[in-house]
Amino acid sequence: MIVAAKKLSQVATHMTLAFGLMYVLTGSLAFGGLAAILEPVVNVALLPLHEGFWQRLRARAGRYATAVLAAEKLSQTAFHMLIAVAVMYWATGSLALGGLAAILEPILNVVALPYHDRLWERFEARLDGQGLAAV
Repeated sequence: MIVAAKKLSQVATHMTLAFGLMYVLTGSLAFGGLAAILEPVVNVALLPLHEGFWQRLRARAGRYATAVLAAEKLSQTAFHMLIAVAVMYWATGSLALGGLAAILEPILNVVALPYHDRLWERFEARLDGQGLAAV
C-alpha cells in the first residue's frame, strides 16, 4: 500500500511541475493540462526501466561507484529532457517551446524529486518505528 501511495505522490509531483512550467511558458491551461498528463505519466512509466539498468550497473561499479552515480544523474536528466521535448513538440508543434520545456522541466524534477523521496523515506521510517509499515 505504501509503494502505491509513494508512486501516486511521485506522479502528482511530476504533474504539478509540468503543469506549472507549461502554464508559465504558454499562458494556456490547455497546454499546461496536456503537459501535466502526458509527460509525467510517460516519465514515471519508463523510469523504472532506467533505474533498473543503473541499479545493475552500480552493483558492479566497485571503486567507480561515485563516477557511476554521477553518470546516472546525467543520464536521468537526459532521459527527462528527451521525453519532455518529444511530448511538448508533439503537443505544440514548436521545437523551440519543446526545447525550452526539455531544459527546464527535467531540471525542476531532478532538483525536486530527491526532496520528495527523502520525505517518503522519513515517513516510512516513522511507520516502521511505530510498527505500522505493513499496514
